[in-house]
Amino acid sequence: MRRAGASLLVLWLGLSGTTAGAVVCEDVTFEGQSWTTCTVTPATEDLRLFHSDSTGGLYGSFSAIDGDQPDGRRLGFAMNAGMYHSDRRPVGLYVEDGEQTMRLITNPGPGNFGLLPNGVLCLTDTRARVIETLRFEAEKPEWRDATQSGPMLVIDGALHPRFLPRSTSRYVRNGVGTTEAGDLALFAISNGPVTFHEFGRFFRDHLGLPQALYFDGNVSRLYAPGLGRSDAGFALGPIVGVLE
Repeated sequence: MRRAGASLLVLWLGLSGTTAGAVVCEDVTFEGQSWTTCTVTPATEDLRLFHSDSTGGLYGSFSAIDGDQPDGRRLGFAMNAGMYHSDRRPVGLYVEDGEQTMRLITNPGPGNFGLLPNGVLCLTDTRARVIETLRFEAEKPEWRDATQSGPMLVIDGALHPRFLPRSTSRYVRNGVGTTEAGDLALFAISNGPVTFHEFGRFFRDHLGLPQALYFDGNVSRLYAPGLGRSDAGFALGPIVGVLE
């Protein structure tokens, strides 16, 4: 069955040939709510994770990453990318440029991270894939960077089974969804408080994506210079971004 968002993916696929090297961010409306999406083509854009600088010091902010690139490149897009402890260490699996600093967590636990099934965003030089955690453990896919978060928002085209249509828990939330082939990654942040059910449906029904992963809520931030946006606040843990 064709999803409502399928035409949006076709449009973005058509645009990708003319916007190589530049992330496309835009404000959209779905069911009366405002969202911002950023579309990344991993094969042509340098999508990667950031946590600590070359001295081991925490980046913590978009500006710190933007000003610390020895080759003069700048951030074209970024957002927080996974849950972290009070000292900003990742809660789950974290791999940056092939170096693993935290292991995969497969057991249930407290908070949103432990609301299984959760998942992993894994990146190579040409692909980005959101994979449910147990599938990730079983398949052991190739990756250069990886960050674990949770819960999953969309799993094989279905919403997370614990999401309630009438939930009253609302926060500004952010996350990522990927195509089945991994040739597109769509990052999204709500511009107002939304429920998990609404957020999942945005990825499934509006963006037409089969897999999507929750990053965080309440602390959600976006850096999108093309929109004149650089959300500020306290120090972050893992960050995902594109260097241009």
